[in-house]
Amino acid sequence: MTGKPVVLRELAQRDIGDAIAYDLDEGLAQAALGFIEDLEHVLTQIGLHPAVGAPRYAHELNLPGLRSWPSSGHPHLVFYVDRPAHVDVWRVVHGQRDLPAWMHEPDSI
Repeated sequence: MTGKPVVLRELAQRDIGDAIAYDLDEGLAQAALGFIEDLEHVLTQIGLHPAVGAPRYAHELNLPGLRSWPSSGHPHLVFYVDRPAHVDVWRVVHGQRDLPAWMHEPDSI
């Protein structure tokens, strides 16, 4: 089965780098590697099945098409929109953040 390409926006790339840097700064190299592996799995899955992500925040924030998918071993959510030619990954955010407030920040999307 062939999926869609998954494109990470600059903010999503920054989020990933920040999460890895945090783990490494805390001396948690294995956690950083686990995060990378989990994230690769999530990105593969949303490329193959973009419609399965939860639309919860799309409804709460009036952002049509926004979906999220949790990382299985880490407390991060991948926020994305299914486009005709690709999956557009907007952010990769720790699930303990105030997500509705984060989504209203002017530079968040």
